[in-house]
Amino acid sequence: MIGVLILLALLLAMGGVALLVWSRRAYRQTGLPPGRVIAADTSRWRRAESPLISRRWGLVGRPDYLMATADGMIPVEVKASRRPAAPYLSHLLQLAAYCLLVEETSGRRPPYGILHYSDATLAIPFDDALRQSLIETMAALRRDETRPVVARSHAEAERCRRCGVRYACDQSLA
Repeated sequence: MIGVLILLALLLAMGGVALLVWSRRAYRQTGLPPGRVIAADTSRWRRAESPLISRRWGLVGRPDYLMATADGMIPVEVKASRRPAAPYLSHLLQLAAYCLLVEETSGRRPPYGILHYSDATLAIPFDDALRQSLIETMAALRRDETRPVVARSHAEAERCRRCGVRYACDQSLA
């Protein structure tokens, strides 16, 4: 927080009021969710050695990293791609799942999780809305498990070749 105040003072001292207004407007136009771009301090990150398990939610997962902070353990999900204009829903829900797992296993709800792209690192708030969206999505997925198998939705052999579940697919083109 002190660093942000110093930065703001410097911007104002340098006549950067216009720059500050422009940067806020530009950030809002990206469509990114509320959050902040942070510097990645990988020295505080440590690999998650074993998966986190929640019997309550029927959820198991292992974030790429866990970061120890004064707020508790913060999950970090690393994506090799560049930051999209707005994080994909799948990225947000994956990160939310890790936050929920940290909450369940540590007894302390992380205030945010981190999405680390090749060109940006975002702190995504683990607020009530994101938590509820995850819980509703998990419930919908469980309901859908009883439905008949859905047919493949494309005719692209290359897409099938790159698919992570091709080994179990009876509709693969590759």
